[in-house]
Order: sequence, then C-alpha cells, then structure tokens
Amino acid sequence: MLRSMTAFASVEADTGHGTLSIELRSVNHRWLELGLRLPDELRVLEAAVRERVAARLGRGKVDVGLRWRPSAGAGAITVDEGLVARLAEAAQALAPKFPQFRVEFTNLLAWPGVLQQTDADPAALRRAALDLLDAGLDELIASRGREGERLGGFLRERIAGIEAIVNEMRAHLPEVRAALQARFEGRLAELKQPLEPGRLEQEVVLQLQRLDVDEELDRLVAHVGEARRVLELDEPVGRRLDFLMQEFNREAN
Repeated sequence: MLRSMTAFASVEADTGHGTLSIELRSVNHRWLELGLRLPDELRVLEAAVRERVAARLGRGKVDVGLRWRPSAGAGAITVDEGLVARLAEAAQALAPKFPQFRVEFTNLLAWPGVLQQTDADPAALRRAALDLLDAGLDELIASRGREGERLGGFLRERIAGIEAIVNEMRAHLPEVRAALQARFEGRLAELKQPLEPGRLEQEVVLQLQRLDVDEELDRLVAHVGEARRVLELDEPVGRRLDFLMQEFNREAN
C-alpha cells in the first residue's frame, strides 16, 4: 500500500482531572526526524514518546505536540470535615483537664489528612498520555494511507497513459520508417554525383538504425510493469519510484 509522507492527526481525551490533546504533523524527509513539545508534567515521557514514534514510523520529519489542560476542579483543596469534628471533640474532652490548652483553627488544618488536594495521579496521567499518543499515531498512519491511495491513483493513471503512448508508437513505426526511407532515397536521387550501391545501402541501414527505438519501447513497457508491481508493495517505495521515474525519462528521451 502506497503511503504519503504528508499527514496530520489530532486526538483529544478527557482524563477526569483535565484534558490531554495531541497533534502530529508529518512531511517528507530521508530519515526520521522527530520534534517534541511536551508540557512540564510530562517531560519525563520524552524517551518513551521517541521510542513509540520510531517503532511506528520509519521516516519523515514528524512534529509531536502534547498538551495538558487541568480541569477547573483539578488541584482544588478540600477539608475532611469528619476528621476536623473528631479532632474538635478530642480537644473539648481534654479542655477540663488542661485549662491552659488552646486549639486554634489553623492548628487543626495543619493536622495530617485534614486538607486534601485533588491532583491527577502522575502515573495515571502518563499512561493516558502514551495511550493518546498511540491513538494519534494510528490516525496519522491512516491519514498517510488515505493520501497515498489518492496519489497511487494518479500514478496509475499516468502509467497507463505511458503504456498507451508506447502502443501507439509501435503501431506508427512501420509507417514512419517507410516515410523516412522514401525521403532519404528522394534526397539521394537529387544528388548530381551517383553513389555506389554498397554505400547507399550502408547509409540506408544507418538511418534506419537511428530510427530503431524498439529497445527503448521494450524498456518502457518493462518499467510500466515494474512501477505497477512497486505500487502494490506494503513497504516504503519512494526511492524505487524515484529511480523508475529517472528511467522512464531516459527511455522516453
């Protein structure tokens, strides 16, 4: 299957504590060149992201942008009112025994467990980010495939056009050869000085050899078949097609 090197993918997911989004852009490049933009909370994933992208994409200049937007409630502070009530009861029970004992409200807040912050679990956030990356890569590869399918259709049309021109050329060659030979003999007849018959035959053969393009037409037919075969391969074929385009141009000239 032919795949384009140019593609774009955008995927978003709600984690419960915020929104993760990822954008991937790919253009042609000889090797795999990866550009990353990660939020501070997920910079620890850089090596894992590079490894996953390299495992799925063989080449191309690929930009990966990952964003993390915490929800409005993320990072909010809540009070364990039940724990505060129990602490207050304990303070009141001890007050008669210790008249000088005073408990400030701020002291209660400092007690472990009274204040709770609803931050996203870092490990869960990283797992969600990598899952989102996999989904983005799936979409990018699918986009490459769709674009490649369209490009493949254009290439097949042009290959069929080359094949039609070659067949048309073959049909006209006998007529063209006869016309050129007649024109050549007519010019020779206009010469005032007669030529030796052997020399005349040599000149005719030389002119016909210059016109003989059967070998080039055969090679063009072979290139047509090879191009069609390459377009059906399930592997990168850009370099093979580039070489074939040079050969098409050489034989056509």
